[in-house]
Amino acid sequence: MTVKELIEKTGWKLSTPSLDTDIPVEGAYCGDLLSWVMGNGEPQQAWITVQVHANVIAVALLREFSCLIVADGANVTPEFAEKAAAEELVVLESDLPVYESAKKLVELGI
Repeated sequence: MTVKELIEKTGWKLSTPSLDTDIPVEGAYCGDLLSWVMGNGEPQQAWITVQVHANVIAVALLREFSCLIVADGANVTPEFAEKAAAEELVVLESDLPVYESAKKLVELGI
């Protein structure tokens, strides 16, 4: 599945509309402890978190995640979205809690 298909099937908001979303998603990772995510995340996963700050972007790029899913209605600021877009990191927003967002990915076969 691609990030574009994920958006179409979930209705989650794309916070970085200037970026290409034809990126494969081959799994998912949930976590908010950045050092843990850095050690355990895998390339081409969608990362689900509630954190929204510059270090999250750095970790997502380091792990080569397909996209960042900011869950539980956490506030994606315009500054965060601009920084993510500048770094070419696709950011989606889900109003669902982390667990429910992850369940949605499982239902979609991710």
